[in-house]
Amino acid sequence: MARKFWTYLAFFFLLAGLAVIITMSVIQGHKRVFESRLKYGIVIDSGSSRSTVYLYQWPAEKQNNTGVVSQTLRCMVAGPGISDMLVDNAQDQQSWASIRECMNNITKIVPADQHNSTILYLGATAGMRLLHSQNETKSNEILRNLQNYLQSLPFNFQNASIMSGDEEGLYGWITVNYLMGNFLERNVWNMWVRPAGGKMVGSMDLGGASTQIAFTLPDPNARGTDILRVSLYGYEYNIYTHSFLCYGKNEAEKRVLAALVKNSENTTHVTNPCFNLGYNMTVSAEFIFGTKCIETPANYDPKQMITLKGSSDNRACRDVVQSIFDLTSCTKNCSFDGVYQPSVGPGDFLAYAGFFYTAQAVELKGISQLDQWNSSTWEFCSWDWPTLTLKKGWIAEKYRKSYCYSAHYVQTLLVNGYKFNKDTWKHIDFQKQVHNTSIGWSLGYMLHTSNMIPAEAKLVHLPMANSVFGGLLFLFTALTIVSVMFLIIKAMRACY
Repeated sequence: MARKFWTYLAFFFLLAGLAVIITMSVIQGHKRVFESRLKYGIVIDSGSSRSTVYLYQWPAEKQNNTGVVSQTLRCMVAGPGISDMLVDNAQDQQSWASIRECMNNITKIVPADQHNSTILYLGATAGMRLLHSQNETKSNEILRNLQNYLQSLPFNFQNASIMSGDEEGLYGWITVNYLMGNFLERNVWNMWVRPAGGKMVGSMDLGGASTQIAFTLPDPNARGTDILRVSLYGYEYNIYTHSFLCYGKNEAEKRVLAALVKNSENTTHVTNPCFNLGYNMTVSAEFIFGTKCIETPANYDPKQMITLKGSSDNRACRDVVQSIFDLTSCTKNCSFDGVYQPSVGPGDFLAYAGFFYTAQAVELKGISQLDQWNSSTWEFCSWDWPTLTLKKGWIAEKYRKSYCYSAHYVQTLLVNGYKFNKDTWKHIDFQKQVHNTSIGWSLGYMLHTSNMIPAEAKLVHLPMANSVFGGLLFLFTALTIVSVMFLIIKAMRACY
């Protein structure tokens, strides 16, 4: 009878020990402190082609932890980017109505007693950088109008400003690695530590007016042009980041069209090899040449109408796309246009925004092979317009017409420009989101500007002290092991 008692007791301690260990680990890792409040942050991404309003939230007591910020709302503002304001009054009214609708939705989501503590930022990117260089007075007036409106809202408005290209690249890199949990992770003792190896992922962003690349350098002592040294969570990172103005998807396409017009014998009827056969479009000369990215031709008439006729000519399309890049200024440690760049290999990269949408159009989102990209691009561009419409009718026409160009452009930019090859292309992941949060500079901007990522590592508050958790974990682990050993000995004695 006594033997059965000790056996039952050992079973009890074994099950109890396992239950306590599992329960403690789950609570320590995931317990919600319900009496704490959520905090909110709003970022308006004013890009060159559109504006997007993001609402983020995070538990107040965990604002310095990695991975706790989540995207609550993503609201697309109707109309073009803010750099096109003060041109068409009807278009401006549509944009303002859409901005107000987005902000009204956010006002309803954020609790009223949290409005005053909810930070609000507006960041303008390459479209406004271009406008500011062309017409500083106009760009200042646009920002002032937006600032006056945002200051009237019940939120804690911080600023409305134009970011530099390098800042845009850095914030995108922060967003990518923050969402992927590359800055901190919890160890077995539930303490926040740097992930083993400290592996970081490179960031590539393709907007309408500019494109950015950012990645860490293996040499901590590397110094040079476009190399930023930043301190995050107590660790130093050497980050190469560069932004190429006028090489965004939309501005680069205009440069391609300008090259076609300039090289055409008939400047009013121009063959476009990057348009699918059967697709024609008529635009004004101002549509193509009315940007600081392009030098206007002799006898330029902004009102002249130009008809672009598609021909589905892959080779000619690739050639004209490559022609807008200066690939001969330097041959070592550079990308294009004579810009310094270290080697991209062998690290991983996340390519988002225009990169993702182009990959999605040719059905290669995620990770692919360079040969796959090339063959998919060739097939996509070889279809005539009716076939393309039949196969890709889910893509709006205003985007569908440009994806042949975009696919050739992305390959040229990554291979000829950034110097990816067959081996390193396999390390590029074309994605739109990470953990249901959109990838872009906006989250990294908010985290950095609001000091939610500290320069030094901070003690993280957990449901129980680490010493208590460690002691209890050791105690119940030891109890579980003793119980298992006792049962094993009892079983062996019973058999022999």
